[in-house]
This record gives sequence, C-alpha cells and structure tokens, in this order.
Amino acid sequence: PVPIRNVRSVQWHARDIKVTGSNRRLDEEIQMGDSCCNPLSMGAIKKMVEEEIPGIYVLSLMIGKNVIQDTENGFFMDVNEQVAMVCGQLAQDPKLKGGYNAMGFSQGAQFLRAVAQRCPSPPMKTLISVGGQHQGVYGLPRCPGESSHICDMIRKALNSGAYTDMVQKHLVQAQYWHDPFNDDLYKKHSLFLADINQERAVNETYKKNLQLLDKFVMVKFLQDTVVDPVDSEWFGFLKTGQAKETETLQESVLYKEDRLGLAAMDKAGKLVFLATEGDHLQFTREWFTAKLLPYLR
Repeated sequence: PVPIRNVRSVQWHARDIKVTGSNRRLDEEIQMGDSCCNPLSMGAIKKMVEEEIPGIYVLSLMIGKNVIQDTENGFFMDVNEQVAMVCGQLAQDPKLKGGYNAMGFSQGAQFLRAVAQRCPSPPMKTLISVGGQHQGVYGLPRCPGESSHICDMIRKALNSGAYTDMVQKHLVQAQYWHDPFNDDLYKKHSLFLADINQERAVNETYKKNLQLLDKFVMVKFLQDTVVDPVDSEWFGFLKTGQAKETETLQESVLYKEDRLGLAAMDKAGKLVFLATEGDHLQFTREWFTAKLLPYLR
C-alpha cells in the first residue's frame, strides 16, 4: 500500500475540475464539452487514480449546481468567474489545506494555471497540463461534439469578433483565442489569456505564485487534431503576423524577458515537457500510470 502523506490532487477537465488527494490531493480540470462526472472520461480518470494510488483523496469540482450546468459553463461561463469559483471551493475544503497536486485536461490546464497564479492558498504543489493550450489557440479544427450546433456557433462567433466585449464575456473559447494577425487587439481585449500570460503588464504576484510550484508538467499530443497550433501545449505559439511559422517557449518574449517566471523555473528543473503519440487526450492507462502518476505520489 502507498503510505498516506499530506498531499492532495485536483483535476480540471478541458472544462471541469477534479480534485484528488488523500494525504495526497489531486485537482483535475476537464475539456470542453465534458463534465466533471462523466463515467467515460473524468469519472474514469478519477477511478483510475484512486485504484493506482490507494488512499488518495480525489475531489471533482463541479462548475455549477449539476452536470448539465457544469457542461454548459465549459462553453459559456466567464473563465475568470470559473477560476474564482474554483479558488473558493479549494479554500473551503479542509482536506486540501496542506497542499494539493493539480491535473488539467485540455482547456482545464490553463484554467488551473490561473488558479496557481491567483490563489496560492491552499498551495498547489505540482501542475500537470494534459493537452492544455497555454498560449491559446488560433483555430477550432475539430471541435468536440461535431454533430452539435454549438461548434458551428462558436466558429461563427470567433470569426465575427472574438475580441468584442459580448463574445469575450460569454464564450469560453474566445477567452483563450490568440490571433497572431491581431496582436494588439488580443493584448488589449483578451479578458483571460492575455492577463494570465502577462501580455499587458507584469503582475509580480502571478510570477511569484507560479514559481511556488515544485513541478509544472506539460503533455503534448503529437497527432493532435483539436489544438491549433499544437505547440501551445508546450507553451509555444505562432510567430506574430502570420499563421505558419511557430516558435517554442524558449524563443518567445515571455521566456526571454521571463515575464512569468518560466525561464527561472526551467533553469531550476521545474518544467517538464512530455510528448506522446496520438490525438487529443488519447492515451493508454499504461502510459498515464508510467508517465504522470509519479508526479502525484
């Protein structure tokens, strides 16, 4: 049996969050179109972690009063409000006060990073980003739930005005939409991503809090058909002014000026870059157990 230690984990899917821990804690965040408690996705992840690490405490954070609200909020609720709601839930859970590990799936990963930067209590120990888009996206090539009219509606809204106040406040995907052709608009009007990525000004509190992490693990899916560009999963992105050439995190202004503390974390061995074959969020239990579970133990 795994000895119980005072650590927990929290998970947020591309849209939702799950927290696990037991004298370990885990926080999970889920992907858009998913919910906190889907037995085929986040529910299965929660069960798998509990089976592999006996005694771990896993908390699934629901954004809303029920599964339907939780799913809808992943598309339409202001991300800043979601992050504030999660910070409140974590602070109120006595089992997490000693610290927790966080695991975010797809968009849930950048949402959990915002939690780390804005809410240092209780302390997040390790952040695992599974297919997260830390520099945002510029495309919606295969929106989850293609049969739904929601994906078409999202595309139309993003194309017509991703940075208008109405779209920014009411469409989650617009809040991490990063248009390389309209860099000034993005920096000025992006309500969420431009803020947590220090695009307008350097918030020293964000920088200090993120560096409190012991590890920041980023997983990239090499055949990803959902995230565009896939480089965003390792904090890279398209070079400004065009949509073909990309740059790595280490080549970016964010890193060179160390606006978020990532360069310092890299030098300290706190950044971990993992790659795996497969499409978005497609992985085996064996891979998950071998590559990610060690960061939760």
